[in-house]
Amino acid sequence: MPGEWSDRGRVAEYLSREIPHRDIAEDMLLKALPQQVARFLDLGTGDGRLLALVRRRHPDAKAIGLDSSAPMLDRAKERFNDEPLVELREHDLRGPLAGIGTANVVVSGLAIHHLEDARKRELFGEIHALLAPGGVFANLDLVRSASPRLHERFRREIGRIEDDPTDRLAGLAEQMDWLRDAGFSEVDCHFKWLELALMIAVKESPATT
Repeated sequence: MPGEWSDRGRVAEYLSREIPHRDIAEDMLLKALPQQVARFLDLGTGDGRLLALVRRRHPDAKAIGLDSSAPMLDRAKERFNDEPLVELREHDLRGPLAGIGTANVVVSGLAIHHLEDARKRELFGEIHALLAPGGVFANLDLVRSASPRLHERFRREIGRIEDDPTDRLAGLAEQMDWLRDAGFSEVDCHFKWLELALMIAVKESPATT
């Protein structure tokens, strides 16, 4: 997978894709975040699209964007132009999150579905561990369709002839269970259109237990 994402043509093609209703889902993601965001992490930041949206809503927040693709990070660097509150790091999500520090928000957009299911589960646990109490994890991602017919419909709607070979889709219900197993509360799906789903999970504050 890292080799594929080092191809600038592949990266340009991926970033050019349009998914219907994505902007609606992103707006709902922003509304699910705490009113005050001091420090947040964007997993699989790509060209920084989601990171930029969160910073537009929370301009004083310190942002860290992780991605394994050098061409993706180059796009993100162009977008942010050395903004002092934005830090971009090369990191493969297949490896454990380390040296990140505490954040009160973790977001991800269309990235985690590239991981194998066992790694998804591990990652959810790592996210829970680094979130401050009361912190929010917001994951806008692709999930497995309920049937081959619905999968074909989704692919048709987004203009794809073939499946993306890097996709490792898991079911929505499974992933919500994995989030609960990781210790999250208020696990819910705030938006779903075919395979596009927004999962929100909260790390409970001790004061509410």
